[in-house]
Amino acid sequence: MWFANFFVSGSMTMVLPFISLYIDSFGNFTAKYVQHWSGLTFAVTFVSAFIFSPVWGKIGDRYGRKKILIISGLGMAVSIFLIGFAQSVWQLFFLRFFMGFFSGFIPMSQAFISTQTPKEIAGRVLGTLQTGSITGSLLGPMLGGVLADTLGYSTTFKWTSIAIFISALLVMTTKEFRIEVRSGAKSHYSSKEVLTHIFRNPVMLTVLVISALVQIAHFSIQPILSLFVGELHGKANIAFYSGIAFSVAGLGNLLMSRNWGKIADKYGYIKILVILLFAAGIIYLPGAMVTSFWQLVLIRFVLGVAIGGIIPVRIAYIRQEAPIAMQGEVLGYNNSLRFLGNIIGPMLGGFVSGYLGFSAVFISTSILLIISGFILLVTMNKNPKLVKRPA
Repeated sequence: MWFANFFVSGSMTMVLPFISLYIDSFGNFTAKYVQHWSGLTFAVTFVSAFIFSPVWGKIGDRYGRKKILIISGLGMAVSIFLIGFAQSVWQLFFLRFFMGFFSGFIPMSQAFISTQTPKEIAGRVLGTLQTGSITGSLLGPMLGGVLADTLGYSTTFKWTSIAIFISALLVMTTKEFRIEVRSGAKSHYSSKEVLTHIFRNPVMLTVLVISALVQIAHFSIQPILSLFVGELHGKANIAFYSGIAFSVAGLGNLLMSRNWGKIADKYGYIKILVILLFAAGIIYLPGAMVTSFWQLVLIRFVLGVAIGGIIPVRIAYIRQEAPIAMQGEVLGYNNSLRFLGNIIGPMLGGFVSGYLGFSAVFISTSILLIISGFILLVTMNKNPKLVKRPA
């Protein structure tokens, strides 16, 4: 699963840095048009993913997650292969929407591994698994930049689809161990029971809502990053330098993701999550004042160090709090809210940068992350009995 995540993440991030450049290649458009459609095209994938994520989670709880992962990998591979043949913004838009039905491979793999991991080491194991996707995201943008500059955008999409197909094949070689529920525990929960469980735990509910807020913040930068790099560095080899700007955050992630998981296993998931949210918000703020490409790279690296623990720590907390027979569906709602953030974030970033400039995107992102940390801190202090260290 580590290698499957590596290939999927590397493949997806190979093409993310130049979505806006791909749109620009379809015609002679204004900068504002490209920025707005970059946000919309980037976000539309997550509309369909938002709708289907809880469905996949519920099916996974009932029939196993391995089959869902294989379907996801094959569906994404076909979608991205077809994107390589797009001739217009609208074709790209609808193909990205279609791809969303099969998105969520990495979150689903985290749910897959989470349910097969003892609670007391969930943070460390999920942090280790995340290094697979981080390593892929570290290498993907730079490799994608080189391929795009040398072979063109269309060919790069086609090569990307092959790597994701390999991921689906890797999942086929894994064995899923069906986890037996404790004697007397329920083996199946209705969606109403799952939602009741979530709403009765204000800390868990807040963690799920923050999933959306973090993604809004993080993804507001993504669609306009290559355009910002072009403004700072110039047009020469822009795809390659955009890849560096994307990848360097992954390097920071890689260095600390597993360590954050270990720290949270020891001291408590919610406490560490609060610290990471405040740290990420503070680190993002100087991005509004950068004047050179290398300043941006440095900020992205430090951000990666802070933000690398947010996902594994959050999932480990859900693993701790949700009964085994409903974990897939709870994580499905978590993924759905993440995808909702992925919808809002790129559109917000595209429109804010179009009207207020790139600096305003960094400022709004920083404020949103700090607000998220404050909300979780208040909820934690109001419900101390629901904030416990891992057993």
